[in-house]
Amino acid sequence: MGNIHENRPLSPHLSVYRWQITNSLSILHRISGFGLTLGLMPLALWLWGAAYSPELFTCISDMAASIVGKLFLFGWSLAFYYHLANGVRHLNWDLGKGFDLSEVLASGRVVIAFALAMTVFTWVYIAQIMGWIHG
Repeated sequence: MGNIHENRPLSPHLSVYRWQITNSLSILHRISGFGLTLGLMPLALWLWGAAYSPELFTCISDMAASIVGKLFLFGWSLAFYYHLANGVRHLNWDLGKGFDLSEVLASGRVVIAFALAMTVFTWVYIAQIMGWIHG
């Protein structure tokens, strides 16, 4: 009797698969969800500060107004739009639709385009409201 592990199938490993848009979007969905959760912490502190601590409110507002703060807010809004669009994509899959390879690839591209376009639109709108640009 040989080794009992000789005939066992091996689980596919990352080195077996080609990198594709589907696994990239799946990983990004998880990362964006985690980022959105982390981003809720300063938001909650900011709201708490608005209600109970003017010093905390001012501190967080100043941090958000800095270049680094704006970059974090930009990333958070990108994560929001991406997670939203990919979540709708997953809901469509839950309905049993969009599983053909061409549909999977097309919906993945739509998710990326939507996230980028809405993030840019949001920040251009914010820039106009804040007076950073005129137009």
